Amino acid sequence: MGYRIAVVGATGNVGREMMNIIEEVNFPVDKIHAIASRKSIGIEVSFGAQILKCEDIETFDFSTVDVVLMSVSGSFSKIWSPKIGAAGPIVIDNSSAWRMDPDVPLIVPEVNPDDVSFAHRKNIIANPNCSTAQLVVALKPLHDAAKIKRVVVSTYQSVSGAGKEGMDELWDQTKGIFVLGPSEPKKFPKQIAFNVIPFIGAFNDDGYTDEEAKMWNETHKMIDPAIKLTVTCVRVPVMVGHSEAVNIEFEKPLDEDDAREILREAPGIVVVDKREPTGYITPKEAQGEFPVYVSRIRNDHTVKYGLNLWVVADNLRKGAALNAVQIAELLHERGMIGKKAAV
Repeated sequence: MGYRIAVVGATGNVGREMMNIIEEVNFPVDKIHAIASRKSIGIEVSFGAQILKCEDIETFDFSTVDVVLMSVSGSFSKIWSPKIGAAGPIVIDNSSAWRMDPDVPLIVPEVNPDDVSFAHRKNIIANPNCSTAQLVVALKPLHDAAKIKRVVVSTYQSVSGAGKEGMDELWDQTKGIFVLGPSEPKKFPKQIAFNVIPFIGAFNDDGYTDEEAKMWNETHKMIDPAIKLTVTCVRVPVMVGHSEAVNIEFEKPLDEDDAREILREAPGIVVVDKREPTGYITPKEAQGEFPVYVSRIRNDHTVKYGLNLWVVADNLRKGAALNAVQIAELLHERGMIGKKAAV
């Protein structure tokens, strides 16, 4: 027996990836609906061999489905997720709208699966920020082994994290530099082709961006609020795949060899760590793949107990669509789909 699924935002990068992954992992589906705003009614999207026409969110009856995967803006989700949850299905939301709500679990299944136990408070489950998702998969098994005191992260985030407009801008600027002449930046504040931009999101009063704040706030909620975490988020001219240079200080000793073995045994991680010119993973190699890859594992000799890591994942998959589908799989395993919230 399968479930009735709706994907809201089905025409976007992440929405389409959600449809692909549901089919790839053989999630039990009886019926799937592609839902979008009124301007996208009738647009066709694929689900395996099926071609689905997008339906209007304004008129769709959400009481007829069991699970709704949301890939929309935070402001849109703030309006629609409570309405959909009240109609009965569990909403798995990829936006930032609900991540820090104390009554909404923020889930990465390899990290804090038991937090789904309070999903029915609002019938909403939040997906973390794409850069946070891959980070916490790598941090959690190391924290369990030696307790993390402090983490310093520098991200190298692909343009797909900014949606189709970001990908188009990198492509157009690259063509322009070689063929058509320069084009003015539209999606990003400065030229992204052949450049890096140390700014993602919006500035907060303390000089950090909201993208950076998301990473420490979400890590605190999912793993441990006592972890001190500082971040610099950087946009780079890569189409798909986020990378992170991660420096970790522990309370207890943890040697690089022990860390390597711990990470090899951890769920959702593949360790590729050979000390040779090609013995690591790049975002290009992670594109289209499910795991979080960890490379360049080495002792940090400047602190008593420290390690450095290189962490890479496909941001459209583990950073968004895949994690949402894995949450649905977790709900299925625990028999939580179909139970109605008290609303």
